[in-house]
Amino acid sequence: MTEKTHKSPGLKIILPDVLPVFPFAGVILLPRARLPLNILEPRYVAMIESALGQGRIIGLIQPTVSEEQNPVPSLYQVGCAGKITSFSETDDGRFLISLQGICRFRVKEEISQQREHRRVVPDWSEFEADMGPPEDGEFDRGRLLAVLRQYFKTYGIAADWNAVHSTSDEALIASLTMICPLEPNEKQALLEADNLKTRAETLITLLEMASLPQLETEGARH
Repeated sequence: MTEKTHKSPGLKIILPDVLPVFPFAGVILLPRARLPLNILEPRYVAMIESALGQGRIIGLIQPTVSEEQNPVPSLYQVGCAGKITSFSETDDGRFLISLQGICRFRVKEEISQQREHRRVVPDWSEFEADMGPPEDGEFDRGRLLAVLRQYFKTYGIAADWNAVHSTSDEALIASLTMICPLEPNEKQALLEADNLKTRAETLITLLEMASLPQLETEGARH
């Protein structure tokens, strides 16, 4: 086992040498962010049951293609590990869990499946900064908020703007990266960004591109 100390006071996280992973297209987790998940497939219910007795850490990673195209799709090379911080089991056998992002990892190799879920040998070394304190923002927050208003308008997304304005830079970028309905490859680019500034600038560009048809339509009316 590889021992690392998480940034939360008094909380020590043991990063495993073998990591059970949940392949989920279009969904990513970022360090220090929280993500609710509804686990219903039997193989992933089994994975959660196992993880609850072994440190509560699982990896979230995107497949490169859907399971409809390939029942065992190849995986992107970078995912993010999270700790199960809360869970409940429903009457129909599902798990409702909350994951707190800990650290990204690069897949060194995938090993044989256990109880039908997938496991990888993770390399944590590239992302040690994920275990540190939150990053400071060095991006144009005003530009982000402006394009975000247009993006939400284009896609009919309601927002609590008081909450948006009061959210820290890192938490805001993480939330938008995780919840905005972007393409899986776009989500992956945001996950793999080297730092908060790069992630923010990439997100702004993606939101501007997604809002472009609406902006062009409005421009044609004037």
